[in-house]
Amino acid sequence: MDIRFSTDAPTSVSADALAVFAGTDWRGELAELDAALGGRLIGWLESQGFEGNGNATHVTATFGAIGAPLLVVVGVGERTVSDLRNASARAAREARSSKVRHLALHSGLGSEGVRTVYEHVVAGNYEYDTYKAETERRPALDTLTLVGVEDGPDAARIAKKCAVRTKWQSWARDLVNAPPADLYPETLAAAVVKDIGSLPGVTVEVWDFERCEKEGMVGIVAVGQGSSRPGCYIHITYHPKNAKEHIAFVGKGVTFDSGGLSLKPSLAMQTMRMDMGGAATVLGATAALAELGAPIAVDCFVGAVENMAGANSYKLGDILKYRNGVTVEIHNTDAEGRLVLADCLINASATEGVTQIIDAATLTGACVIAIGTDFTGMFTNDEGMAHDLSLAASADGEGLWRLPLHAPYKEKLRGDWSKLKNVGGRDAGATTAALFLQHFVTDDKRWTHLDIAGSAWREKGNGTWAAGATGEMVRTLTTWAERLEGQKR
Repeated sequence: MDIRFSTDAPTSVSADALAVFAGTDWRGELAELDAALGGRLIGWLESQGFEGNGNATHVTATFGAIGAPLLVVVGVGERTVSDLRNASARAAREARSSKVRHLALHSGLGSEGVRTVYEHVVAGNYEYDTYKAETERRPALDTLTLVGVEDGPDAARIAKKCAVRTKWQSWARDLVNAPPADLYPETLAAAVVKDIGSLPGVTVEVWDFERCEKEGMVGIVAVGQGSSRPGCYIHITYHPKNAKEHIAFVGKGVTFDSGGLSLKPSLAMQTMRMDMGGAATVLGATAALAELGAPIAVDCFVGAVENMAGANSYKLGDILKYRNGVTVEIHNTDAEGRLVLADCLINASATEGVTQIIDAATLTGACVIAIGTDFTGMFTNDEGMAHDLSLAASADGEGLWRLPLHAPYKEKLRGDWSKLKNVGGRDAGATTAALFLQHFVTDDKRWTHLDIAGSAWREKGNGTWAAGATGEMVRTLTTWAERLEGQKR
């Protein structure tokens, strides 16, 4: 998307549509536009019941009275940061539904609001329409003019950075939205090699299924062996010479989850292409950091598998022995993501120089029940990481809620025939899943688990999101990593 800046009056800016934010004092805020439209705007909005709240969006023709033929009035309520972010996304979605290609947006935020508006306009503009007929596709915005922002090096620098961050968030959304016939372990690895491996300073290593067996990746092998499409292990390295910190990202890459022999019902299986959302998240963040040239060394680990019910599927009662000596008894083949993550966490912990590890996974329905779809669940016993990640999420407008990593609940995971079983029962399911993962992280590493089961996907579209993948946490992880320098503890 091309971005421009203008200090002209909103009424004189030439574009397909002009979007303006209006809050609780909307009559005063829209007085100039009302006058330009012959005194008809405010009366029309009153007839539509417009109150300036955070859910209202109204579109009207301007009949040549101003530079844009369409006017989009977007309610922003009390003008909280959250209101402004949502309004930016809703303006973009309304523009797309009206087939607008060039949107001028006057937010009243000035240059300090470029990042807030730009990134959320891109989020709202996104739609996965690969399989729609050309005639049914609504054109995406190709130009955004921010009105009231002076063009200059600062605005251009912010916009360039936003373009990279949103590019990789949209890339992650495309991966998650792709049908399972298109995206499976082999094609996921190919996409990583092609798109991320071409970035400066990045190398990608892929282990095929046979190599995973040879290297003792027992979780990837067990979960993946029931599918005709073999699983694989993906390791990305980005090690700039000026790196100030060294971190690791780990992502769950279950490209389709049938539940295995613990078969899901059909309705629950319908959207299980999104079960690789954790992989998409960490891959997107790694790519954004590399393209931005961030002075942070990153190792990114993804286990990619299909969890299918087949003649060779792993079975209830099987016992896996991991390379760190932990043995795991299978009580539910639909609790497979943690088994795959365990292999990757072992490797992340063994990577020389890594001090902090973050894993992301669409791990538990329990997390969705607990905090819904507006939040990612965060589990950590490291106060510094909890603080820094919370600040990063707040800055990027992504919901993050800390949940208890309660050590006594480890007892729920005690195996009958092994050290652990792979489920801990119905109670505290999100916590016991996180505690399971903790067994595969060495004590010298600072570690946080992000359960994105709710935040990664929207069953239905709304003013902010198209139905499907959100790409949430890509920008938060990027922000968190970029802020590490100066926050050493």
